[in-house]
Amino acid sequence: MSAEAREEVPKGEEEASRLLQSHFASASDDEEVAFEAREKILIANGEESETEGVDSSWVPPFSWKKLWMFTGPGFLMSIAFLDPGNLEGDLQAGAIAGYSLLWLLMWATAMGLLIQLLSARVGVATGRHLAELCRDEYPNWARLVLWFMAELALIGADIQEVIGSAIAIRILSNGFLPLWAGVIITASDCFMFLFLENYGVRKLEAVFAVLIATMALSFAWMFADTKPNGKELLMGILIPRLSSKTIRQAVGVVGCVIMPHNVFLHSALVQSRKIDPNRKGRVQEALNYYSIEASIALSISFMINLFVTAVFAKGFYGTEKAHGIGLVNAGKYLEEKYGGGLPILYIWGIGLLAAGQSSTITGTYAGQFIMGGFLNLRLKKWLRALITRSFAIVPTIIVALVFNTSEHSLDVLNEWLNVLQSIQIPFALIPLLTLVANEQVMGVFRIGPVLERVAWTVAALVMVINGYLLLDFFVSEVKGLLFGFVVCTGTAAYIAFIVYLVLRSGAVPPDWITILSKRFAYTGN
Repeated sequence: MSAEAREEVPKGEEEASRLLQSHFASASDDEEVAFEAREKILIANGEESETEGVDSSWVPPFSWKKLWMFTGPGFLMSIAFLDPGNLEGDLQAGAIAGYSLLWLLMWATAMGLLIQLLSARVGVATGRHLAELCRDEYPNWARLVLWFMAELALIGADIQEVIGSAIAIRILSNGFLPLWAGVIITASDCFMFLFLENYGVRKLEAVFAVLIATMALSFAWMFADTKPNGKELLMGILIPRLSSKTIRQAVGVVGCVIMPHNVFLHSALVQSRKIDPNRKGRVQEALNYYSIEASIALSISFMINLFVTAVFAKGFYGTEKAHGIGLVNAGKYLEEKYGGGLPILYIWGIGLLAAGQSSTITGTYAGQFIMGGFLNLRLKKWLRALITRSFAIVPTIIVALVFNTSEHSLDVLNEWLNVLQSIQIPFALIPLLTLVANEQVMGVFRIGPVLERVAWTVAALVMVINGYLLLDFFVSEVKGLLFGFVVCTGTAAYIAFIVYLVLRSGAVPPDWITILSKRFAYTGN
């Protein structure tokens, strides 16, 4: 590139790049980081081209070898789309709505992909994960509230995942091991996770690849053996249909896709590769590869979710058992329906165990990043993992002992846990969209106005859908004056905090705020 051509680089872009570099330089050495330098995977760049030597924005050509080296974080992220809570949503949607909600599952996965790509963008472009950035972006009181909400969401997800694993262990042990024993066995995955981490990130990613493959093979086997109706399945994917009888299942399908802790997790996982933040071309290259990898990972997760939905649609749609089926009794119903020579109960148990084990390990991972990022705690990994795991395991053991013999009680508990996670969604999405559109944080990698509007639209849609779920749940479950008063007070504080986050994000134009203020003042007079 000639000197004249280099002089034509816009000054605004140079300034944005300078801001991004200074952002990295300002990070103190004693701060908590997602991965130490020695833990990061070095991407083999080969010989530096002459173009890159004079132009840091040059993006190297596509390489299959590099795609393989960047493959990993997206598949770990996709586990949250396959956890036991999602599988329960799938089987209930199939049993009650048949194939009619498959189109929604596809578009919900696409919305989830957009959110996760933005999360990865924040992590790659800044070199810091979402929890760390929130620590600097918000005042102490707001930061602590966001941390508390993220921990609550993680605990809710972890209880579902551990209970799912425990149910699978009970199935595979032919009922010999009770639920609480399965919980204790699953809790030990914390130590397996720490053991694997000592051998490097790639070894850990390989284990997750095996678990995802186990799920895919198990549920694909069930799908092939039950032979769902191909025509109805295709129509379910291509033709949007929604009735008043299936609205709750539809809300559940969308609500299960966006997991608050997963938004924090992905922004940290992408930092496992060593990327030079001062070279815009290398950052863009990483974003390109991570986008491809995440798209492939979520396409696979969509197929697995489709297999589960289709199996239960074929077996239970339109039957009396449809409304009573859940994660606890699904294996028994499958055996009754497809019993005989096919050990479908154990195939279901293997798939469910793989889902539960993989999601509990990623939950441990996410918990470390959330706690370390928000609180800037530099603890040893084994201690941090033990603390994170204890937050979820202690209440889960209590749940297993109390609800061990009651299927209905476990289903009610699962509904409450879904509500708990739905409440937390705004506290992951709003900070993410605030930061990814902030030029001081993202530099030249901030998203443009069109993508920003699309992202806010998707986020608003997800929050409205989950708001419907919350309203429907509280109307049916909240009874008594005192309980109602507590819920109303909590709801008012909840909405006020969301409004604070939105106003602070800058997403609402200042002139709108002025107009609303004048109208409120006029009404008051």
